[in-house]
Amino acid sequence: MDSSLPPAAIKRLGQNFLIDPNIVRKIVAMAELTPTHTALEIGPGRGILTEALCRASGHVTAIEVDPRLHAFLTERQPQFSNLTLVLDDAMTYPIEHLPSGTIVVANLPYYLSTPLLFRLLDQRVRFPRMVLMLQNEVADRLVAKPGGSDYGVLSVMAQYAAEITKAFRVSAQCFRPRPQVGSAVVLLKTKHQRALNQEEEAKFAALVKAAFAHRRKTLINSLKDQGYDQKLVAAALEALALSPSLRAEILSIEQFIELTRRIYGWAVSSSKCNG
Repeated sequence: MDSSLPPAAIKRLGQNFLIDPNIVRKIVAMAELTPTHTALEIGPGRGILTEALCRASGHVTAIEVDPRLHAFLTERQPQFSNLTLVLDDAMTYPIEHLPSGTIVVANLPYYLSTPLLFRLLDQRVRFPRMVLMLQNEVADRLVAKPGGSDYGVLSVMAQYAAEITKAFRVSAQCFRPRPQVGSAVVLLKTKHQRALNQEEEAKFAALVKAAFAHRRKTLINSLKDQGYDQKLVAAALEALALSPSLRAEILSIEQFIELTRRIYGWAVSSSKCNG
């Protein structure tokens, strides 16, 4: 076997390699990298984006889970003294040890994109900016506004943590092999000011998930089914001048925050907390 040939894609790892240099240029430009920046790439694949990131930034950490691709990139690593190649799973790699101010630029494996995104947003104090290639459907959910069918847990939690722009769509022809789904690049600028503290955020996230657990039901019934006190929820909705018959998809992020505060008594007094 010729080691100079790039490894073939493995379907179960969701490998669709970007081959279009124009798309690479657009992604790197959006990341606004300078020689003072550290970049994180997840899933470098055959390295087309990795090379561009190495030229644009001071240092690149690239995490690759596939040993074949890691070996392929390692042979080419001497070209770039500012590249650290890591053979690891991005879901378990200690990203919290990366330098503060690291810019994330990645063509995320689509089957793992949502959990990876939540993991990155959990460390958003470290990552001021993320430029991510995602499935088009996921990109639409990330930027969805209240009232639409795309608006859900991912929309609320991601927009709570970052300002998100769907930058541009990417044709399947820009990949090998061609993916069966549409792709898009999104820009996330993480928010440094937190509306809630860490403990409150956990309760907020749990409430949002519970609210969307039964989309066809009213918000009050969906929360009741997930174990929330119906009287507390009804009182919180009334205090916020919200109808008891509305569904979760109608509430804005700010209304979800206020609803959480009311239910737990944070807006009134800590004695009203309900576990």
